Amino acid sequence: MTVIRTRVAIVGAGPAGLLLSHLLADAGIASVVVDSRTREQIETTIRAGILEQGTVDLLVASGASTRVLSDGNRHDGIELRFDGEGHRIDFPALTGRSVWLYPQHEVLKDLVATRLAAGQDLRFGVRVDAVADVASDRPRVIGEDADGQRVEIEAEFVVGADGSRSIVRQTLGGSAAGTFREYPFAWFGILCEAPPSSEELIYSNSDAGFALISQRSSTVQRMYFQCDPEADPDVLSEVQIWDALQARVPGTTLNEGPIFQRDVLRFRSFVAGELRRGRVALIGDAAHTVPPTGAKGMNLAVADVVLLDIALRALLLSGDERPIDAFAETASRRIWKAQHFSWWMTSMLHRTPDASDFDRRRQLGELRSIIDSDAGRTYLAEAYTGWPFETRLA
Repeated sequence: MTVIRTRVAIVGAGPAGLLLSHLLADAGIASVVVDSRTREQIETTIRAGILEQGTVDLLVASGASTRVLSDGNRHDGIELRFDGEGHRIDFPALTGRSVWLYPQHEVLKDLVATRLAAGQDLRFGVRVDAVADVASDRPRVIGEDADGQRVEIEAEFVVGADGSRSIVRQTLGGSAAGTFREYPFAWFGILCEAPPSSEELIYSNSDAGFALISQRSSTVQRMYFQCDPEADPDVLSEVQIWDALQARVPGTTLNEGPIFQRDVLRFRSFVAGELRRGRVALIGDAAHTVPPTGAKGMNLAVADVVLLDIALRALLLSGDERPIDAFAETASRRIWKAQHFSWWMTSMLHRTPDASDFDRRRQLGELRSIIDSDAGRTYLAEAYTGWPFETRLA
C-alpha cells in the first residue's frame, strides 16, 4: 500500500475541490486532490455554467482563471416570457451586478491547468472506498489508484467534494440522513449547431410547458424543455424536438440547426444531514444539490469553499477550532436560501402534471407580480446574480 501524508486530503477534482486546493495553497497549506475520473473526462464532460458576479470576481482575483473574462460572456439580464410576451430583468440596473455564461468544464480546464502548473499533487483515476478515523486528528482516505494499487492518504482534515454520489458522505450518515425532494418533471436538453436565438437567456412559462433558451457560443446553443422524468431522449425526431421547443416560446422564433447531443436531466433537491463531523467536511454537490432553474449549483459550491478555506486556515495555521465548529451552521444559511430560490423559480415556471386551472392562473399572477414590482424584480436579480459571500465564522 502507498501511504501519502498531507495536511488536507480533498476527494473530488470538481470546481469545489480544485478551488479549495488553490485557495489553501495561497496560505501555504498543502493538499492532495484525488478523483476517480481521468483528466480528459473531467475536462470534456459538458455542463452548463452561469457564474455569479462573486464567483467570477473570486476566480479572477485568486488567479484561478482569466479566461472567464476573455472567453466568457457577460449577461446583464434574463427574459421572463409568459402570455406570449417577454419581460427583461435588468441585473445592473437593479443590483449593480451581472452573471457570466462560462460552462463548468471550462472552469475545470482553468483550475486543473492552474493547479498542475503550481505543483499541486493531483491524482486522477483514484477510486476512494472509505474514510477512516474521522474522530481522530489524522483521518485517512483509503482507496485504489489507476494502476490497481491500494493507496492511503493520511491528513489533518478530509474534504468530500466528490459529487452527488459522494463516498465521503457515507462517513457522515449517507444520503438517507439528508433532506431531499423529487420533482415530477425533468428537462429535455439539446446542444445544436446554430446561431443564438437570443442575446440573453429566456425562461419561458407557456401553456405547453417550460423552456429555457440558453447559449454556449456563437455557433453552438443549449436549449431545454420540460418533459417527463422517464422520457427517452432518443425517441423524438429532430423535427419533433424543434416543434416542442418552439411551442414553448410563443412570440420568439428559434434559430434551428443540427442537434448533436440530447439528454434528460432529472430534478432533485438534496441537503446532507451533516456537513461536518470531526475532521471531515462536505462541500459542493456532495453536500447539496439544487434544480438547475436558479443557476445555483456551482456558485453554491464556491460559497462553501470560501467558508471552508477560512475555517481550515484558522484550524491548521492557528489551532483555532471556532470557525470550523461554525462552518456547518453558517454554510447552511446560504444553502437553504439557494434551495428556496431554486424551488421558487422552478415552481413559478413549470407546470406540474396535476395542475388545475386555478394553479395555472395563480402561477401567471405570480409572474405578473414579479415583473410589475420593483421589489419583485430586485429580489429575483439579487438572488440570480448572487448574494455576497459570507466570510464571518465565529
